[in-house]
Amino acid sequence: MMPGTAGRGPAGTRGGGAAGGDGPATIHELAPERRLRRLELTITRRLDGLLHGQYLGLLPGSGSEFAGSREYRPGEDEVRRMDWAVTARTAVPHVRQVDADRELSTWLLVDGTPSMDFGTADLEKRELAVAAVAAVGFLTAGIGNRLGAHVVTQEAVRRFPARGGRNHLLAVLRLLLAAPRLDGAGPAPALAGAIDGLHRSTARRGLMVVVSDFLDGLPDDDIGEPAWETPLRRLGARHQVLAVEITDPRELELPDVGLITLVDPESGQRREVSTGDRRLRERYAAAATRQRQLVRRALRRSGATHLALRTDRDWVADLVRHVQAQRRLAGTPRGRTPGSDPGGAA
Repeated sequence: MMPGTAGRGPAGTRGGGAAGGDGPATIHELAPERRLRRLELTITRRLDGLLHGQYLGLLPGSGSEFAGSREYRPGEDEVRRMDWAVTARTAVPHVRQVDADRELSTWLLVDGTPSMDFGTADLEKRELAVAAVAAVGFLTAGIGNRLGAHVVTQEAVRRFPARGGRNHLLAVLRLLLAAPRLDGAGPAPALAGAIDGLHRSTARRGLMVVVSDFLDGLPDDDIGEPAWETPLRRLGARHQVLAVEITDPRELELPDVGLITLVDPESGQRREVSTGDRRLRERYAAAATRQRQLVRRALRRSGATHLALRTDRDWVADLVRHVQAQRRLAGTPRGRTPGSDPGGAA
């Protein structure tokens, strides 16, 4: 049995945040308001102007939201905007009217299952998830833009309606920072069900951000499909989806530190493991690699954009690289790959 059974893979021991030392205080060691202030300063200073006012429309053209039909005006309207259904019904040419994509509606789904209460580096996975939510919130804030959230708690999925303004974002962040740890005493809402709930409750197209370790609902083998893949694919059929994957280095490999006790965060089951066994460490690393590859393949099949963040890395730098890569891809004409010669080889 690998650590972190119940379909969640090698999750290791439940975390206690940073591993000591005399470095600066981590997020969880600060008062809630100071945590929020530190996050905001980090994001606004290091990502100054990176995303503000520069997000792309959800669909090509002047708009994507259907706003009705009107009669066709020769010389003014484009034929490609013809509403053929209304034209056939009325025998009078009509064109479709759409609302321009001037507003961005962002919805967050934040995983709060027990495996997120783990960390062996500078941050716990839960803290890194809060940082990712803060980054998305601060950087997509703007006039007319709205942000809503679904947060997985011990009892159910708590929903925040989509609203604009900094105070609304701070209220969501305060809840995430103050949320009690899930002790595994009762079953937490499944990630697949939470994604389904997000899909059912958001009719208007927007940006969907799912922040999770994606360890919930994984198959027992390396061939099956995660329980959350189909709901995520349905969500991506209508919305832009960003999947933020949160991982910790100890979920990928075990250090040689002698005899340790591993705890399954879902069931509380404990097991003593001798990390001095080289073959055991190699099997653990191989199993973890296969697990993360399965998650990446499932995210790719679902059509979601994948952003991987680790507790032992500079998450701001990873976010910057991701956004810049997405912008380069968005600016590449169809039929070309980034870095290709527009004139072709001689």
